[in-house]
Amino acid sequence: MSANSRYLIKTAQTILTMDDARRELAGQDIRIQDGVVSEIGPDLVAADGEEVVFAQDCVITPGLVNTHHHLYQTLTRAVPGGQDALLFGWLKTLYPIWSRFGPEEMYVSAQVGLAELALSGCTLTSDHLYLYPNGARLDDTIAAAQSLGMRFHPTRGAMSIGESDGGLPPDALVEREDAILKDAIRLIDTHHDATEGSMLRVGVAPCSPFSVSRELMRDAALLARDKGVMLHTHLAENEEDIAYSLENFGCRPGQYAEELGWVGEDVWHAHCVKLDASEIALFARTKTGVAHCPCSNCRLGSGIAPVRAMRDAGVPVGLGVDGSASNDAGNLVLEARQAMLLQRVANGADAMSAREALEIATRGGAEVLGRPDCGQIAVGKRADLALWDVSGIESAGSWDPAAILLAGPTTVRDLFVEGRQIVRDGQITTIDLQSAIQRQNQLARALAS
Repeated sequence: MSANSRYLIKTAQTILTMDDARRELAGQDIRIQDGVVSEIGPDLVAADGEEVVFAQDCVITPGLVNTHHHLYQTLTRAVPGGQDALLFGWLKTLYPIWSRFGPEEMYVSAQVGLAELALSGCTLTSDHLYLYPNGARLDDTIAAAQSLGMRFHPTRGAMSIGESDGGLPPDALVEREDAILKDAIRLIDTHHDATEGSMLRVGVAPCSPFSVSRELMRDAALLARDKGVMLHTHLAENEEDIAYSLENFGCRPGQYAEELGWVGEDVWHAHCVKLDASEIALFARTKTGVAHCPCSNCRLGSGIAPVRAMRDAGVPVGLGVDGSASNDAGNLVLEARQAMLLQRVANGADAMSAREALEIATRGGAEVLGRPDCGQIAVGKRADLALWDVSGIESAGSWDPAAILLAGPTTVRDLFVEGRQIVRDGQITTIDLQSAIQRQNQLARALAS
């Protein structure tokens, strides 16, 4: 994908920079060149070859960052047997369906899920793919992200303990641990790009402590650090998760993670709904990241993650939409609103402002994913920008249009990733989205039959 597109975005109503000073700029312009923000200021003059984008009715934010997803689940939304189940029962309902997936299901579901994220302002997303039936590979989702032009941080997930060994997943969905590690090496060597501005980084991500062995958790951490890539898994998602850890490991999830080398700036854990004060202190001390998934936590009845306590302690926190079989949407700006509302429910109306929730959704997520080049609008940072049209009905009467999580649009007008406009006037520009949706619906009907 070319990063040489040149744009001048003119006269934004407000630019929420999320830079080090958290500046909010009125009526100013942004120049994009070679994939980065090259200039910010008033009354900039278009140079030859620059396309001018008028933004007088727009609030501009950094592109949102999604730190946890299972893109393949976009193909299994609202499955009747799992609609009202808790986490473990929900998984047991869906595992047999997912075992019928193949490469096309992985590609199409990822393409649709990524497009949904893009329309909600997301420019950088991780993905946690932990099952590989019928020849499916992580490469399938990587191809989908490249077709769309999204900045992507997929992780090579895995499950190795099936039902016959006391695990939760069916035996058909687990893999040998030597094969898991070998494929992780292949993926990193083939796809991982550690350079600044990278469009593709690969992480290592055993699914959860209850679906892989202690040895695989430890070996995965050793491999990731040898290769210089990040680590990701699910942790402390609900009370069942805590009970499993106490019964099988004799300790809480945070202690288990620490024992196996799963803390540090190169690690982020999904959910962490049930972390206690000592685990929050551990994560703060080691700068271990958390992907907060409020809608999924509500949908599965897991609880309200202690995000206020985490933030106050200094834990890096980002947002995740989680899989679309447990959300069932993939709208990241609505996820940010939900995060704000849940902290208010738990801790009072002054517990989290709209701007803080937006910061978690942008700069917070970039920090969790180890991307200081993203998540803010500043000269030299990547040109990942979301333009929100605040002239519509959602913002009508708002005294503070920049408070878009209180009163504002839930889809973008325009989206730039690495200086390329992948959403223009509310439409994806890089793929035939309607064809992808139609194919997804066909595949879903086939799975349901």
